[in-house]
Amino acid sequence: MTFKLMLTATVAALSATVAAAETATVAFLMPDQASTRYEQHDYPGFQAAMSELCPDCTVIYQNANADVALQQQQFNSVIAQGAKVVVLDPVDSSAAAALVQIAHSQDVKVIAYDRPIPDMPADFYVSFDNEGIGRAIAQSLVDHLTATGVADGEGVLQINGSPTDAAAGLIRDGIDSALDNSAYKTLSEFDTPDWAPPKAQEWAAGQITRFGAEIKGIVAANDGTAGGAIAAMKAAGVDPLPPVTGNDATIAALQLIIAGDQYNTISKPSEIVAEAAAKVAMTLIEGGTPEATSTLYDTPSQLFVPAVVTKENIKAEIFDAGIQTAAEVCTGEYAAACAELGIQ
Repeated sequence: MTFKLMLTATVAALSATVAAAETATVAFLMPDQASTRYEQHDYPGFQAAMSELCPDCTVIYQNANADVALQQQQFNSVIAQGAKVVVLDPVDSSAAAALVQIAHSQDVKVIAYDRPIPDMPADFYVSFDNEGIGRAIAQSLVDHLTATGVADGEGVLQINGSPTDAAAGLIRDGIDSALDNSAYKTLSEFDTPDWAPPKAQEWAAGQITRFGAEIKGIVAANDGTAGGAIAAMKAAGVDPLPPVTGNDATIAALQLIIAGDQYNTISKPSEIVAEAAAKVAMTLIEGGTPEATSTLYDTPSQLFVPAVVTKENIKAEIFDAGIQTAAEVCTGEYAAACAELGIQ
C-alpha cells in the first residue's frame, strides 16, 4: 500500500471514530429512589453536561429502585442498546463486580459513580470523598457537643447507610475515625437497609426507649436517615432534640436545620459529580485516558471535597452560593426562621 493510500485509510478511520463518538450511546444507571437527589439533581446534571459535550449522543437513564436484580437487567439492556459507556451507581457494590466483568468482555467502559466497586476495578470512579464526609459530619457534631458543655463519656447513636453500599462503608469509616478519637461513646449503631428513612426511624424509636436521655447526639449518615431519627424523637416527645447530623443538603434537611431540628448536613451539589462523569465518559468514548486525582480500590478516581453546613453558615453555603433558593426552601412554617437568618 502506498503512503497516499495509507494516509487516506488512516484519515477515514479517524473520521469514522469521530463520527462514532459524536453519536455514541451512554447509560446513566442510578440505584434507588429513597433519596430524591438522583431524579432531581444527578440525572438532570448529567443530561445537561452530555448535551453540551455531545449534542448528538444518546443518554439512557434508568433507576433500579434498590433492586439488585432489576439493576442487572437494566445493565444488560443498555449494553444491548449499544451503550459504549455505562455510568453505574450500584445498588450492591459487591454484585456490581460481575457487571463490570460483563461490560469489559464486550469492550464497554464502566464509570463507578458515587459508590465504588471494591471487588473489580472500573475504568474510572467519580464521587465526593465519602470517608471525608463521614469524618466531617461526625467531627462537627463532636465539636458542637464539646462547645455546648456535654460531658466526656456521654453517648451518641450512629446510623449508617446501606450495608450493600461501599460508599456507605466509607462514610461509616469516617464517622468511626472521628468518634473513636473523641471523648464520647457510641451507645448503639445501625446499618440502614437500602438507606430507607422508615427503617432508620423504626430503629431510632427503639433506641430512644432503650437509652432515653443518655442520647446526647445522633450521627446519621445522610439526610434521609437523619429525618427518620428526628421523626422518631418527635414522636417520642423528646424535647429538646439532641443534635443530629446529615449529608446531601436535601430541601427537607435544609428546612430542618433552619428550624433547629437538624444540626448539620453536607453540601455536595450532585451536578458537580454528574458533570465530571459526563466529561470522563466523553474522554473514554473518544479513546482517551481521563485524568485522575487519586486511586481508590485500584480504580483511577476523581474525588470532590464538600462543605459541612450548619445553621451558622447555611445562608452563605447554600443560598448565597446559589445551591438552593429561598423560594424553594423558605416555605410555609419555615419562612419566619429563614427571615431570622437573613435568608430572603
